[in-house]
Amino acid sequence: MNFLTMEYFLTVAAKRNITKAAEELHITQQTLSAHIAAVEKELACQLIVRSNPLQLTYAGEVFLQHASSIYGNYQAMWNEFNDLTNNQRGKLLIGVNFTRSHAIMPDNIAAFQAVYPHIEVRLLEGTNESLHKSLVSKDIDLAIARFPESLPGMEIRDFYQDEVIMLAPKRLLSEELLRGDASIRDLQPFRAYPFVLGSPFDITGQFGRDVIHSAGFQPIVKAQSSNMETLLALCVKGVGICFCSESLARAVLTRDQLSQIKVYHLGKDAFHHIRFGYRKESYQWKMISEFIRIALEAKRGRG
Repeated sequence: MNFLTMEYFLTVAAKRNITKAAEELHITQQTLSAHIAAVEKELACQLIVRSNPLQLTYAGEVFLQHASSIYGNYQAMWNEFNDLTNNQRGKLLIGVNFTRSHAIMPDNIAAFQAVYPHIEVRLLEGTNESLHKSLVSKDIDLAIARFPESLPGMEIRDFYQDEVIMLAPKRLLSEELLRGDASIRDLQPFRAYPFVLGSPFDITGQFGRDVIHSAGFQPIVKAQSSNMETLLALCVKGVGICFCSESLARAVLTRDQLSQIKVYHLGKDAFHHIRFGYRKESYQWKMISEFIRIALEAKRGRG
């Protein structure tokens, strides 16, 4: 047994799928299965049930706890020595919301890679709640999410403020709405219009449902999706009104597409803070603070 085997097992436990774990590790399924079989033989017990999704046995859960601790300490040691020798290599694991990832991560990863080309950035995309859990369980080093200002055991830093906006295809709107104010509080005038809604577990999807509920009507829903880019495409085609973060809409839609849509602002409740979160550790890997620094500088550069 070695640290590589532990990394392989931890990836299998996280993905609950041999194929996906092998893709994540850039190895063949046969190689990965052989490593798992070898450690099972060494420990003289079965660690996984090869079902779909894959399940851990009780022994597998016990091994997972020990492997997580041992491999975590091993990674922490290498991170500290990389900082001491200024020989930065390794993997920085960052958790980010599905929707937010497309809007902010390409620019930030590119800026970070320009300074630290030997650090691989791995993204774990998930809901806000799942990212919090992944941070606590040490599955990621850094999360970019909707955090409170403080959280026990965590360091929290402000990143930027985002806004949920409502986008309505101009071709659907009446002349009165087209000429009307772009800042609204009540969605009653839109009760007869179709909507395309995001997941209720996403910030934008939840907020959209809340403001519709506050207006006191049942929306005409033409489509639902957890993929915000799909909803934006449907909106541009005139299928329905959608709710989206302002940063993603600006990142995804072209100038011509934006010209076909009327953007509505929904008041102060539509704004929310996006923050960095990472664990308080006895030794903090320099790459975490460096990614935050570079991302903040890139944000200021974009205005």
